[in-house]
Amino acid sequence: MVLVDSSVWIEAGRRDGSLEHKVGLENLLEAYEAAWCGPIKLEVMGGARAQERKRLSDYFAIIPYKSMNDASWDFAVHCYHKLRDAGHTLPFNDVLIASLSITWICRVYAKDQHFDVMEKVLGIRLYRPDYGGKYRPDMGG
Repeated sequence: MVLVDSSVWIEAGRRDGSLEHKVGLENLLEAYEAAWCGPIKLEVMGGARAQERKRLSDYFAIIPYKSMNDASWDFAVHCYHKLRDAGHTLPFNDVLIASLSITWICRVYAKDQHFDVMEKVLGIRLYRPDYGGKYRPDMGG
């Protein structure tokens, strides 16, 4: 399973968006490996134009949804403190998504470079598509 961050959804949805991210997302969807959660839904749907909302809602209706519990918030605070102590002040929502990926033992597909920092500090696992945007299975590490 791969949590697809809003940065990828937004980039892939742009008419002039990165072909790399468009194909990477398409292949994740075809492999039934893309997943989402509340914070991603808020970022994507909250910023969607009126004419895009139906299409995006249809995508999200068929993609596996992971829900949060109260312990998720406590762990996100712990991760935020770990980042701050290492000298990084990052957006709360990105830290929340990263902390959820640790809890759920899954990777994150993101265009946003904040996730590169969290890979180093928190040990999150980032998804990087294979050559040509093909789906790259998790090799457990």
